[in-house]
Amino acid sequence: MTMPTLYGASYSVYTRIARLALIEKGVDHAFEEIDIFAPGSPAPSYLELHPFGRIPAMRHGGFSLFETQAICRYVDEAFPGPALQPSSAQERARMAQIIGILDAYAYRAMVWDIFVERVRKPARGEAQDEAKIAAAAGLAGRCLRVLAGYMGGSPWLIGAGDHPSLADLHAAPMLTHLAAAPEGAALIARHAPIAAWLERMKARASMRATRSPLID
Repeated sequence: MTMPTLYGASYSVYTRIARLALIEKGVDHAFEEIDIFAPGSPAPSYLELHPFGRIPAMRHGGFSLFETQAICRYVDEAFPGPALQPSSAQERARMAQIIGILDAYAYRAMVWDIFVERVRKPARGEAQDEAKIAAAAGLAGRCLRVLAGYMGGSPWLIGAGDHPSLADLHAAPMLTHLAAAPEGAALIARHAPIAAWLERMKARASMRATRSPLID
């Protein structure tokens, strides 16, 4: 089978999600760094692959794909290896719901409004927006409460299975960024199931192989 190529950036949360799916599935693949913030980027050749100029994107033979959720589902369904999606309709729906929560509510609050404001801006000598951080902490805390409630004593987010699903792989990079900020670490510590889950995820070989240059 033709080896797929993933295009993205090591610093990108969403690129890391796709890389985790490929590694957890056991798919041999190439990874090509694309820094969309570099001068002159994205190149016209990349825009042919991803017309909106974001990351990640993937090419597998003559088939190309972008959007992280689509890439991860394709990886799970197109290649042999451990299933990254649960077998029952209800559990798959819960997985999709969790991913939707992460995209719609958690990502902006956890990564941009807490991590970037508290960690990245000081590193660049820029002023932090305390009001933005405070507002995001409330939303991030609500997301954590909802996620913890779905675990039901399970080691994984959808409360089923003996290994992570795509929901866990989607969440781990976001919460790793959140944990790098003092406010985020404090929020996570209030939810023991999530704190234990994050340590469990961080210990996995896939997470160690995809360390972010910004935090790990």
